[in-house]
Amino acid sequence: MLNTNSIGLYDEIMLVIRAFDAEDEDFTHYFSCSGGRFLNSIEYNGEFYDFEEEYKAGNDLVFKRLAKRSAKLAFYKVLSKFKGDLPWGALTGIRPTKLAYTEISSGASFEELFKKMCVSEDNTALVSRIIKAQSGTYKKGGQDLYVSIPFCPTKCDYCSFITAPIEKTKIYIENYVNCLVKELNSVKPFLTDLRSIYVGGGTPFVLENFQLTPIYAAINALFDKKLEYTVEAGRPDVFTEEKLKTAKDFGVTRICVNPQTFNDETLKKIGRKHTSAQTVQAYETAAKFGFDINLDLIAGLADETPEDFENSIKTAISLNPANITVHTLSLKSGAKLKEETKKLNVKGIEEMINLSRELLTQAGYEPYYLYRQKYQAGGLENVGWAKPDKACVYNIDTMEEITSNVAVGANAISKRYFGDEDRIERYAAPKDIPTYLSKIDEIIEKRSKLFK
Repeated sequence: MLNTNSIGLYDEIMLVIRAFDAEDEDFTHYFSCSGGRFLNSIEYNGEFYDFEEEYKAGNDLVFKRLAKRSAKLAFYKVLSKFKGDLPWGALTGIRPTKLAYTEISSGASFEELFKKMCVSEDNTALVSRIIKAQSGTYKKGGQDLYVSIPFCPTKCDYCSFITAPIEKTKIYIENYVNCLVKELNSVKPFLTDLRSIYVGGGTPFVLENFQLTPIYAAINALFDKKLEYTVEAGRPDVFTEEKLKTAKDFGVTRICVNPQTFNDETLKKIGRKHTSAQTVQAYETAAKFGFDINLDLIAGLADETPEDFENSIKTAISLNPANITVHTLSLKSGAKLKEETKKLNVKGIEEMINLSRELLTQAGYEPYYLYRQKYQAGGLENVGWAKPDKACVYNIDTMEEITSNVAVGANAISKRYFGDEDRIERYAAPKDIPTYLSKIDEIIEKRSKLFK
């Protein structure tokens, strides 16, 4: 239990405590500031620890940020003394690269900040590589379009999305498609500088071709130039040549094939109904249409060993996709895995991630975006890797939060970026499909207010 005299710091401190799996332990914390100095005093395991540092804050917002950073670092130093270091040190945010950009824009060195926050040298170097890879794409302003299709063949154990097996949700598809088209027709006035389109899920290709066609048509009515246009086609067991051809005909340039693993035994354990051979076949079929293809893999699935994961990485590399995204298994609210597990202790998880970095670099891929999640195995991260000139614009824009995101569909979160103030306002549509369908006019009205 944490007792602190500063309620405003409680949540930030707890992020560090949880990272060390120390929620059930007792801490007493006293925070004060005077004469341009922060003081954090911590009582833990019968010992007292004091941390004092200078700060310079020009306004209340900066003061609060620096105070939180100071408290987190103090707790990290205490806990790491007993429990060992964490790869991202005292950084708890989901976007380390965004923090790095903030430091750079202020004329400071993000490397110095990362060193102060005890980030490993390897992870500091990783962020540096990502910033370099983004240099030709990173641009503030404009809009990206996200289209949510929350239907799947089955629900995987680790998944927190609102999806349910298609057999239980197919009664909503016709009405959902109609509402999605209505939403798409409503957003055209906001798309004055559209940079990319992303159709996600769920598993969009679980819909039949005739159901996908009106969605594509409504999207195409929104732009008149060639854009990066991604469809997260999903699992290989729903691929058909007809669906791929239709996507190509409507201007889709990029698709995501999501095997998660090339280990058939693991696929069974996580609730998938396809084999690794089907993934290879789906990939080869899609490649004939000339798409840029992304393959998603997850490290830490269902008792896999580093050798199992190495096989998946090598198989993915052998297919030579434009992008390979490596996720670290995470406990997510609403996922079956989180209901059954309190904390992920995945043997060999750091070895798996290190293998992915080594093998992908050797194969000519560069890391181009990064994000972290709560309750991720080993306190690690998710990284997108790209062949030269194949970085995904949408992923960079959304992860760095440098554009407005116009999002339609159930559980879609629209974000308006105010560049002059470097801030974001959000509107989230209802998560469950029946509520979304019943409130479609209200959703359109509220999003319109956000972007006007």
